[in-house]
Amino acid sequence: MFVMELSYTAPLEAVEEQMDAHIAWLDGYYASGVFLASGRKVPREGGVILAGGVSRTEIERIAAEDPFTVAGVCAYRITEFIATKTSADLATVRENPLGQHTA
Repeated sequence: MFVMELSYTAPLEAVEEQMDAHIAWLDGYYASGVFLASGRKVPREGGVILAGGVSRTEIERIAAEDPFTVAGVCAYRITEFIATKTSADLATVRENPLGQHTA
């Protein structure tokens, strides 16, 4: 599983110009099952996406496709972790320490 932390690198006005395209990009990865949760940071200086079911290489490619990235208004920090304990709603992404899904 991955925590995709994005930080804005441009004024909020420039971020807002890309928001519709960014939301469409998010929707596509929610539909494919890769994105599990997302939202804005507080204070509003970026956002966070929880993602799973893909490799590190794939998640880096996905981040590079984000219209925010393409427009140069954000930078990503991607952290991979093994979700060994989850809520029942996220049981399908739970992993054992060897990286295998447990559900």
